[in-house]
Amino acid sequence: MAALICGSLAFDSIMTFEGRFAEQILPEQLHILNVSFLVPTLRRDFGGCAGNIAYSLKLLGGDPQPMAMLGADGGEYLARLRQLGIDTRFVGKVDDTYTAQAMIMTDRDNNQITAFHPGAMMQAHLNRINGDAGARIGIIAPDGRDAMLQHAAQFVQAGIPFVFDPGQGLPMFDGDDLRRFIDQASWIAVNDYEGKLLCDRTGWTLEQVSRQVRGLIVTLGAEGCEVWEQGAKTLVPAVKPAQVVDPTGCGDAWRGGLLYGLEKGWPLVRCAELGNRLGALKIAQRGPQNYQLDFKPD
Repeated sequence: MAALICGSLAFDSIMTFEGRFAEQILPEQLHILNVSFLVPTLRRDFGGCAGNIAYSLKLLGGDPQPMAMLGADGGEYLARLRQLGIDTRFVGKVDDTYTAQAMIMTDRDNNQITAFHPGAMMQAHLNRINGDAGARIGIIAPDGRDAMLQHAAQFVQAGIPFVFDPGQGLPMFDGDDLRRFIDQASWIAVNDYEGKLLCDRTGWTLEQVSRQVRGLIVTLGAEGCEVWEQGAKTLVPAVKPAQVVDPTGCGDAWRGGLLYGLEKGWPLVRCAELGNRLGALKIAQRGPQNYQLDFKPD
């Protein structure tokens, strides 16, 4: 059963700052902020929400179909997806711009500062979902604004249930936009900060949002996640990782587990438990697509 994954493909430049951001930024001087961080380690990884989710789902034995845009420099990423056995029929290319780029700096407390250049992602709306996509489930992950709006409507028209995962793209939408997404989606996945922002902009509580979809999941990092179904909340405990190395891509790994479970028709709590296991595996490895399974998902 294929899962159509709408979101970004990006190159991640991941840097490690060995101190703490909080010790370098003076709150009383924020109006004249001018700081520099020495980052002794730097690595370049394949990333982007669509790529990371597809990687996670493929590891589990699923059939991910990323729908995304690459730039003129995206040939290496396209080759990697094909090497992994991931279907690339819905990956487009824009020749006059770069592939999206994320510059991510992590301090010793796993706080992150990210700069993101969208590049080809801003043309993602040129990809269209239709009834013959061959997918039984989908996800709207962070992408170009027009793409997220249009792909949600296209999922509905094609009769494909989907997860709305606004992520860092959530601030692009006002209350009316978000209420429309909620009306269209079957499931919603946000982290705790995004959940608060979603409630603030829609004027709805998490309980109210959960009554309008099949399920709402709020991830809480090391605290696990909350699963909301028809107004009832269940706390799903976190899985303790072997070590904490790099949080980049943990949420996307989690969402791969969610999609796998939904494809299988599992209860939402069981889907969340699998997502927590994937997140724990990912955080113990550097980069968003370098971990491997150490268990069988079924």
